[in-house]
Amino acid sequence: MMLLAIDIGNTHIDVGLFKNSQYIWDWRIATGVHRTEDEMMTYIEHFLSTRNVGLKDIDAIAIASVVPHITQIFTRLSDKYFNEKPFIIDHTLNLGITVDYHPPEAVGADRICNAVAAYEKYGGPVIVVDLGTATTLDVISKEGVYIGGAIAPGLETAAWGLHSKASKLPNISLEFPEKVIGKTTEKSMQSGIMFGVVKMIDGLIEMIMEELHSPCKVIATGGLSKLIITQSKYIEHIECHLVLDGIVSIYKKNRA
Repeated sequence: MMLLAIDIGNTHIDVGLFKNSQYIWDWRIATGVHRTEDEMMTYIEHFLSTRNVGLKDIDAIAIASVVPHITQIFTRLSDKYFNEKPFIIDHTLNLGITVDYHPPEAVGADRICNAVAAYEKYGGPVIVVDLGTATTLDVISKEGVYIGGAIAPGLETAAWGLHSKASKLPNISLEFPEKVIGKTTEKSMQSGIMFGVVKMIDGLIEMIMEELHSPCKVIATGGLSKLIITQSKYIEHIECHLVLDGIVSIYKKNRA
């Protein structure tokens, strides 16, 4: 069976191709608010063709989304081009974990998928650090309970905020400078943002472990995770497509 797993985020849409639950490839589309289902389909059809996969080869579409109006576009796309209603991830499904959050519907579908995949791969307690538009830390207990986490601005969001709100601050590349004490405005911003985010993440991880009275496995995902792991004291593993893995796992639990 071939499945398209689609992670709709605020900045990017990740489209993953899976065959019999095994990851094959994934592609990324910028989240464009004015794109139609036909425009989105043009991208997807092109992506599939690069792996010699046709539309008729796709058996199902499963979606985790934090952008409702984009979800509607992909629902129309699925109906129109695949003659299938997409499987939409939410907290009411059989997840394999319990969600202890208030209200439970406020947990983003991406965070649910991260939690499910991380717990299945590593057990608990485990902390998932997702470096996207927001930097999120999600905590799953030893018993498989999603117990909440923390949300902070993402690296790109922080850099853009400084650049857009302060007229003399440049738009910087997201990389670690050689030293904490910056000798230029760009290096000073890189120091504050990059080292600052690492210290924030490590500090939050320490506080979470103190609250749990237990060490935790720490997993990172998201586009900038490979950069951050080089400086973090606690991040042990990188899972590049953790949300997509979670989508597939939840789909299997509910469609088997």
